[in-house]
Amino acid sequence: MKVSVTTIDLHELDVDLILLPVTEDDRDRVVEAVVGDDETGLLAVEDFKGAEDELVTVYLSGFQSRRVTFFGLGSADAVSLESLRKLSAAGAATASRFKVDTVAVGLPETELATEAASQALVEGFVLGSYRFRKYKTDADDGHEVQRLVVHAESNDKPARRGAERGRIVAEAVSTARDLVNLSPNDKTPTLLSKEIERLGKKHGFEVSVWDKALITEEGMGGLLAVNLGSMEPPTFTIMEWQPENAVNAKPIVLVGKGVVFDTGGLSLKPTKDSMDLMKSDMAGAAAVIAAMEAVARLDLPVYVIAMIPATDNRPGENAYVPGDVIKMHSGLTVEVLNTDAEGRMILADALSYAKTYNPKLVVDLATLTGAAVVALGSGVAAVMTNQDDGAPARTDAMVRAGERSGDPVHPLPMFDHYAEQLKSDVADMKNVGGREAGSITAGKFLERFTDYPWIHVDIAGPSFLKSARGYHSVGGTGFGVRLIVEYLREFVALAQK
Repeated sequence: MKVSVTTIDLHELDVDLILLPVTEDDRDRVVEAVVGDDETGLLAVEDFKGAEDELVTVYLSGFQSRRVTFFGLGSADAVSLESLRKLSAAGAATASRFKVDTVAVGLPETELATEAASQALVEGFVLGSYRFRKYKTDADDGHEVQRLVVHAESNDKPARRGAERGRIVAEAVSTARDLVNLSPNDKTPTLLSKEIERLGKKHGFEVSVWDKALITEEGMGGLLAVNLGSMEPPTFTIMEWQPENAVNAKPIVLVGKGVVFDTGGLSLKPTKDSMDLMKSDMAGAAAVIAAMEAVARLDLPVYVIAMIPATDNRPGENAYVPGDVIKMHSGLTVEVLNTDAEGRMILADALSYAKTYNPKLVVDLATLTGAAVVALGSGVAAVMTNQDDGAPARTDAMVRAGERSGDPVHPLPMFDHYAEQLKSDVADMKNVGGREAGSITAGKFLERFTDYPWIHVDIAGPSFLKSARGYHSVGGTGFGVRLIVEYLREFVALAQK
């Protein structure tokens, strides 16, 4: 979708549909400016007050574009970036229903900064327009808008910056959604690594891929153990973005869980509403891959390394079993009690290897536990960090990034006593604790493999939806891409002060 910004008078805009977000406070001014003395138009908007979620479409003879849809935003002081995203997604649905090719959306009068508002409107429209059609044989399945124009009243420079960022970020989120929505037979570890290489060449970040021999040489016992039941070999893919003007000498390292399909292994999952959704178990990897795309396309001055340990988890004839003791990359030994707790096994090796970079910070994203879904539902991710003096600042920054980006996170505690559940009689630790605080004990497991500032984001809840919600369609949501981009943008801004 092409995105542009204009200050041309609304009446002269040559588009098929104009979307006008309107607050209750600004309703009269906008109606007077747009509808004027058009009696038919005035009659059509007579009951429109600008209340939240109100919608009315009018046809005006004085417009180059005859079709104008007013959207209510409610009170101006209550308008948020997220409400603009949702409204713009509703506009995308309207555009699809009318089967139009070109759409303009007006920047409303609110207390939000123009640049941020413009970004939110574009994000909402592009993400609300997203459809996964790779496997559809019906060429007429849905309608796609070809061009979106953001209308600014006057100074268009902030609006242009916001619109361009919104387009790039939304397209990166769409990349993550596509990866999650792919059929498992189209994203084996090898195929996933090839797709990462393609994206690296396209967008300008470096990619190196380890095969099973290199993984074995490095001693990544957790990744190799999970892979034992598979016919497909594992991969370990490293991405690097290091611009000359990077604000950090030590890299920020991103790690994404890349379990491309999870049967649970010998601790087999039930099918309905469980195994049948497990093509999404690499959503953490998808988010990290797409975040690297966005970082490179936005040309962010930040040194970032990303790592994707990838395998499937199957109950093959040589699969690892409950009771196995695995020697991990770090040298620690892990007693496996549940082969379905495989994500932490492969992440632990990656987190251990991250030490070789002497990182400024490591952030992992993973669909790690059902307990996180029970605790926070399908709209919010859990965030955890190692407990040191910098812990509050790290979680606060991630929460702020979530609030701005539309990928909300909520902190969970990481008190030492949670690790008691992981004590083993035969090894250094077990790979699962008890029923209590399952998402936290998973975090405590990962913490054992870190000796640097680290943030763990459990995205099991919001990474995949069984029914559409707002600007999220059914399937992969791309959760985490915008979160990481906003976190890194704030990191750069603070470093440049």
